[in-house]
Amino acid sequence: MAEPAHHLIKAVVWDLGGVLARTLDRAPRTELARSLGMTYSELDEAVFNSPSARQATLGKISVEEHWANVYRNLNWPVEQQDVFQKLFWGGDRLDQDLVAYIRRLKPVFKTGLLSNNWPNLRHLIENRWQINDAFDELVISAEVGLKKPEQPIYDLTLQRLGVRPEQAVFVDDFIENIHAAQQFGWQAVHFRSPEKALAELNVLLEIPAERSFSGE
Repeated sequence: MAEPAHHLIKAVVWDLGGVLARTLDRAPRTELARSLGMTYSELDEAVFNSPSARQATLGKISVEEHWANVYRNLNWPVEQQDVFQKLFWGGDRLDQDLVAYIRRLKPVFKTGLLSNNWPNLRHLIENRWQINDAFDELVISAEVGLKKPEQPIYDLTLQRLGVRPEQAVFVDDFIENIHAAQQFGWQAVHFRSPEKALAELNVLLEIPAERSFSGE
């Protein structure tokens, strides 16, 4: 009888934005959007989904060039960019509990980060947040010129971790990235809250509830 697939999991791969780093307080970004005569969603779109953002996500322009484009497109004075940055990111937090969970997984499973992100992400991870020790591999779209949900970046992640698709589980908040992972043979957990994601992941990883890696 074939062994159940979850017995084979050797690697746990995480998205960053919307999973490990999340907007917990929408007020600062909402205030910034209002000052620009925009909605929260319109401001998000201008920063994360513009042609400039797509170029930064593939490493074709620097993060400084992208922000210069954002300020120019929104008619925001460059000399007040610190005000913009403080309000835009003011409600975002790195989930230290999730990072601690990943650190506890690492002696047992390979751990990876797979993120559609800009060229400055590695600097943030290694210097500002200092969480690079939690991961065996960082696969960042801007560094490799590939992005989710396209297959090559998933394949590259598997190659770097040295595992097959069925041996990896991916945690992401975008359902299209989850569907892609499953289509390519991965296990996947759709992130909606830390509690739900960890409960689902602990079952997949066969971690008993009494010694769950979540919490202390």
